[in-house]
Amino acid sequence: MESATTKSRLGSRGRPEQSRAAILQAAVREFAREGVAGARTDAIARAAKVNKALLYYYFKDKEALYGAVLDQVFEGLVAHLGEVFSRDLPPREKILAYAGAHFDYVASHPLYPRIVQGEMMGAGRGRANHLERIVKKYFRPLFGRIAEVLKKGQFTGEFRPVDPLHFIPSMIAVIVFYFTSAPVMRLMIGTDPMSPELVAARRASVLDLISASLFQKSDEKPRGARQ
Repeated sequence: MESATTKSRLGSRGRPEQSRAAILQAAVREFAREGVAGARTDAIARAAKVNKALLYYYFKDKEALYGAVLDQVFEGLVAHLGEVFSRDLPPREKILAYAGAHFDYVASHPLYPRIVQGEMMGAGRGRANHLERIVKKYFRPLFGRIAEVLKKGQFTGEFRPVDPLHFIPSMIAVIVFYFTSAPVMRLMIGTDPMSPELVAARRASVLDLISASLFQKSDEKPRGARQ
């Protein structure tokens, strides 16, 4: 049995990875609930079961902690989707695999959309401390990879002609909006929209909607096909 003097505590620097992870997990909840302006580092430290000095040891201030939270959100998403884009799949299968993987990631991290939405709204109010970096590091590469799949699918005649500039934001909105609107949905339908059954039904509906809006119908002349 470990003694009190040898056992490493979460609130010390003896377990840096665990302490940092606990702080980020608590920060995700606090920023999602209160936004950047309303979030309090003492509440984050308390929820993470670390002292406030340790929080500032890992993150110099609240803004740095918020930036780390944004990186955690998007690094996880990019890593999750990277495996899909690396597969050798026809455009139809790849776009649905992407949409399904994006949906599953958000479903596994339902607080993330609130943080992203908060960052977007903050930029609209002139607060864009992290947005340029996020766009350059995450949004633009992801947009490019999806646009590449759309271009290939249009060339092979699998997809209708769509403008990626408009179609990609619409597709992502269809994937994400259900989770950001979950509190409203709960009031409208009188049950938990995040139940496994309703989330699975929503996933199927999202894939069906993307298919219906993008896939070329069999009786339509494929673009790029030989005459």
